[in-house]
Amino acid sequence: MAQRHLDPTNPLAGPVPTGDALAGHLRAQATEFLRALRSANASEGSTEATHALRRSARRISAALHTFQPLLDPAWSESLRPELAWLSGTLALEQSCTARLDRLLTALQRLSATDPATPGANLTLGAAKAGALLDRRLTLARARAHSTALQALGSSRFHALADKVAVLASEVPLTKTAADTDLRPLATAAQDRLCDAVATLPLPAPDTAPHPQDAPWHQVRLLLRLHRYAREAISGPKGNAVVDLPLLAASRALDRHRDASEAAAAAAQAAHTPRIAPATAYVLGVLHADQRHEVEAARHAFQQCWQKVTTR
Repeated sequence: MAQRHLDPTNPLAGPVPTGDALAGHLRAQATEFLRALRSANASEGSTEATHALRRSARRISAALHTFQPLLDPAWSESLRPELAWLSGTLALEQSCTARLDRLLTALQRLSATDPATPGANLTLGAAKAGALLDRRLTLARARAHSTALQALGSSRFHALADKVAVLASEVPLTKTAADTDLRPLATAAQDRLCDAVATLPLPAPDTAPHPQDAPWHQVRLLLRLHRYAREAISGPKGNAVVDLPLLAASRALDRHRDASEAAAAAAQAAHTPRIAPATAYVLGVLHADQRHEVEAARHAFQQCWQKVTTR
């Protein structure tokens, strides 16, 4: 079992935070959401504005998940799926862009292998492989952009924005929430994370899609919930509380997800009908390269996690 007390100076050991602190946190995040929405409207959905929308939506959703017993259940359960829908929809375009950049950068690195090595064979199919990935992911990005614009103009989004606007001034706490200690619920989120890390699978042979990725993706989500719970119980300046080792562990898992998804994209492109053998070969090498990146990210996370749990 992983060590439970991840940081002796963290907010879980500080002054008792109650439902009033949770209400303040939710109001602050709702205000950030509305500010980002105004910016998105003014800039016609700029990348920075949509990222800010996603950031506040994730934090509101995480608070509703972790501290659900202190909130009106019908309200909470109706709002969380809508926040998840918005965050997921807005993430698609950025994910396509990042995936294409990662794959093309890796392809350039691999094709630049010294000509004296067998890797020089990559140059035969690298150009066509890059063009194929560019076409596929650029098309996916364009579709994601269109989907995001449609979502931001939909009645579904406007209904969500109205709910968040109400949340900025009125948080539907239960009758006893105002005097209830938030720390047990935050500790439960921490325990779920520790349990999930303790049961992460050992390395396994590479396949596509890789059956061992899902538990790591789950740990990434649990770590994010833990980090956001720390923010919620840290008071009005909770967003300024940064645990550097924990943040490094989170970033390692972000790299794990990115490399995993890039590997899957390379594998899918390799199954395109009627592509040249040299192109398929390059895509296979690219897939293997990204799977190595997955393993490197796992190793980095384990090193970061050791620092988190042994301080």
